[in-house]
Amino acid sequence: MRTQDKKWLRRFGKLLFILYILFLFWFLLFSDWYGRNSAGMREYHYNLELFREIRRFWIYREQLGFLTFANLAGNVLIFIPFGFFMPMASRYWNRSFFLTVFYSFGLSFFVEVFQLLTKVGSFDVDDLLLNTIGGLIGYILFMICNGIRRRYVKKTQRRGKRT
Repeated sequence: MRTQDKKWLRRFGKLLFILYILFLFWFLLFSDWYGRNSAGMREYHYNLELFREIRRFWIYREQLGFLTFANLAGNVLIFIPFGFFMPMASRYWNRSFFLTVFYSFGLSFFVEVFQLLTKVGSFDVDDLLLNTIGGLIGYILFMICNGIRRRYVKKTQRRGKRT
């Protein structure tokens, strides 16, 4: 792959990353769809016990129905793009597994603390875990896609040399 193509791909990754971060903050902190209306909770709730809310959702999954999936899977799914776009927008040395996990946790922690301080949403350590897992899944998907792209580029370069 040409250097100019790599630069374009990295710039495109940075643009997608910035758009994703803007969407993420809007959705997690200000969106009415996420339960932020004036008739919301009367008293603020928070969870500092790991697996407490996950266990509660699992136990009452029959009664809660889709809400169980929306909460648990949603917390994972919303951070998958973060884990994918962060290494895509970074230089090679920034594409580490540990940095992606660290930044996924850090961003999730920032959001949870913001929710705690502003009493928008609720602070939940289970969300920290689920969001970090989502970032990790995104990183794994990036590595798979990057490996496929590299193999494709090598294959096309070999074909170009044969002719």
